[in-house]
Amino acid sequence: MTTSDFSLLPLSDSMLHNLKELGMAQMTPIQAQSLPQILQGRDVIAQAKTGSGKTAAFGLGVLHQLNGKRFRVQSLILCPTRELADQVAKELRRLARMSDNTKILALTGGLPFGAQLDSLRHGVHVVVATPGRVLKHLQKGSLKLNELKSLVLDEADRMLDMGFIEEIEEVISYAPKQRQTLLFSATYPAEIEQLSDAVQSNALQVETHSSEVANPIEEHFYEAQPQQERTALLQILAHYRPEHAMVFTNTKLEAKELAKTLLKQGVDALAIHGDLDQIERTDVLVQFANQSCSILVATDVAARGLDIKSLEMVINYGLPQDDATYTHRIGRTGRAGERGVAVTLISGRETLAAEAYQNGVRSFELVSRLPAVEQFSLQAKNRTLVIGGGKKDKVRPGDLLGALTGDAGIDGKAVGKIDLYDRQSYVAVARNQAEKARDRLKRGKIKGRKFTVGLLR
Repeated sequence: MTTSDFSLLPLSDSMLHNLKELGMAQMTPIQAQSLPQILQGRDVIAQAKTGSGKTAAFGLGVLHQLNGKRFRVQSLILCPTRELADQVAKELRRLARMSDNTKILALTGGLPFGAQLDSLRHGVHVVVATPGRVLKHLQKGSLKLNELKSLVLDEADRMLDMGFIEEIEEVISYAPKQRQTLLFSATYPAEIEQLSDAVQSNALQVETHSSEVANPIEEHFYEAQPQQERTALLQILAHYRPEHAMVFTNTKLEAKELAKTLLKQGVDALAIHGDLDQIERTDVLVQFANQSCSILVATDVAARGLDIKSLEMVINYGLPQDDATYTHRIGRTGRAGERGVAVTLISGRETLAAEAYQNGVRSFELVSRLPAVEQFSLQAKNRTLVIGGGKKDKVRPGDLLGALTGDAGIDGKAVGKIDLYDRQSYVAVARNQAEKARDRLKRGKIKGRKFTVGLLR
């Protein structure tokens, strides 16, 4: 017996027997670190990715505290999409199959409201839901949370990316203050910490790493022949093939021209610089943040204040003006325990100056040693829908998600980040479904109304 055996936990005999039947003898790292605290009723915030065993971690905690004789909602689990909610509900039913008559209900959009009303009237113990649909039931009074013991936010970072923060806050306003709140997230941006502070009490933070990253940023200096810098940049991109990278230039003109060059070569690139108006700037930043653009070409001034998550690579197109600028630029990659790559492209005359950077550069690699550029492309995985309705039109993220996954027939997994502004909304959709989504939304309605719908770029 090891310290990760489920049998060491204060679970019921029937639950332990079921886990054994399911072949679950040993806890995964996230389960071993979080479950003992969850079973004690403590609030937990856990950084855990899909496949880590997180559903069983919070699922066993939720099921452990249920009073099976009380057919009232005692646990609410919020998920970003219908598909995930259905998957979580299915897993909970599997974990609860030897418990007496435990009722688990998925409440998501795209399904008849009336059938859900009937299920709620018959009484349920656990509700697994998307924020928009559960909020409608709360507002109509068909769902009561006065006996809620636990609230779980699963894939919380994705729910925030999809713009559900206001709906989550409103849902939580219906819940008792005395409750256990569990928050699971694949990443841990500042917004997640703020959410935890707002909805949890003295939460234990749990984080698992397969290995520690000693030096998260891998730095390279490449030397190119004068007048060959653009060809050299293409060689670097073809070699590393980043899905999400920033290229820094020292002038606005360079940023504009470089983005045009990359686009002509089949690279999904956009430029951000001081000549853009606010709407153009928003269009660019939304597309880069929601992965509808692979490469963002930027000047330092235009990039100030940008908070881009999961930036795989930073490229300096030419030597930065000073060491502080260099350090600030490359610090945008290799965050939150992830590895990053920083490449600086210089011409021969900049070699001496570059030696002063980052504790002294000891070697320079020649771009000519990289494979010659053949026909290649860097296509972003998403495209961005722009919809002529926003917050002031009472449009919510759930309305957009429901319209796409309902009448438009788009798989929820194909829908990415949702950004709402006063009179406009942006939705990232998988590239291979973007045109279909646009065409069907144009023909259909959102929240019973017609809105203009277009695709950026």
